[in-house]
Amino acid sequence: MLNYVKTILTKVSFDALLFEKELRKAIKLVIADELNDLRNWCYARFSGEYEAILNRCFVVA
Repeated sequence: MLNYVKTILTKVSFDALLFEKELRKAIKLVIADELNDLRNWCYARFSGEYEAILNRCFVVA
């Protein structure tokens, strides 16, 4: 599931609103063991562009 979520987030990363929507869904989809991996990957890949969105989404998680 984690690889699927990464693919989706990469494909929607052109639009901030869509990215945030899909990220929130992804956080609910991945199992607890994968959540930390998802968080690390997102910050490594998207922090320059969407750090505020990442902070908002992962504080709730």
